[in-house]
Amino acid sequence: MGRQVRKVKADWQHPKEDGRYKPLHESYTESKIQFEAAYKENGLQAALDDYGCAPNENDYMPEWSKEEACYYMMYEDISEGTPISPAFATPEELAKWLYDTKASTFANDTGTYEQWLRVCNGGFSPSAFIVNGKIKSGVEWNEQIND
Repeated sequence: MGRQVRKVKADWQHPKEDGRYKPLHESYTESKIQFEAAYKENGLQAALDDYGCAPNENDYMPEWSKEEACYYMMYEDISEGTPISPAFATPEELAKWLYDTKASTFANDTGTYEQWLRVCNGGFSPSAFIVNGKIKSGVEWNEQIND
């Protein structure tokens, strides 16, 4: 769980419910395949026990082609996924916006442009990690493992 880049269409408007972004999982097709495999292997009740319910396509991001999904958008994935940024044409533009707006990396922590750019290019950063008893944001972790 943390921050994750999702590729979206240029005109993508993440849906809202009651004025708030609706959390959306990533892959309906993948989830449907997994649920159906569990159903075939162990029966419907076991699949429902494992997954809670069958996947509903309305709870997932649209599945665009690579040509369509050419913009970068930062999501938090603690609640399955809600956006924390608008969509941008390049990772650099997204990183600049995240830095300029002091977007949260974890709690009240923010990141440098370089830290955000690593996440924007790498696609994911955990919320936080602990080193020697100190909590650090995930973008710091991403920086440390890539240096």
